[in-house]
Amino acid sequence: MNYKTRIKESGFTLTELMVVVAIISLLASLAVPAFLRARKRGQASRVINDLRQIDSAVDQYALENHLVAGAPITTGAWSGYLKKGTILYSTGVDVLGNAYGAQTVDIAPKVPAATWNALSDVAGTDFFSPYDHQ
Repeated sequence: MNYKTRIKESGFTLTELMVVVAIISLLASLAVPAFLRARKRGQASRVINDLRQIDSAVDQYALENHLVAGAPITTGAWSGYLKKGTILYSTGVDVLGNAYGAQTVDIAPKVPAATWNALSDVAGTDFFSPYDHQ
């Protein structure tokens, strides 16, 4: 007698694979916009931190050099009062590559206009307060 043993082939059907792919793509479509928004919000937070550091550096420079209110300070002058080795110290630009430029004593630094336009959808005027845009 010939006995044929049947071996059950295991695996996934095409329908099961398509359902899994559909679920993964649905989750990705929900996660990617949230990730991009969180990334932009993080960039806006870094810009605020940079502006606080610039404000402090300008004040320190003005005190040490006996400058009066309204005196201009170049980027090279205020960047010397930042932590050495940082990107802001080395370049004087924000996270998007826009220059902060020269500052004025007793006037808060401003968010570069291009940076403001790029991040205004996730960080409005209240977020950047007291550092307005140019």
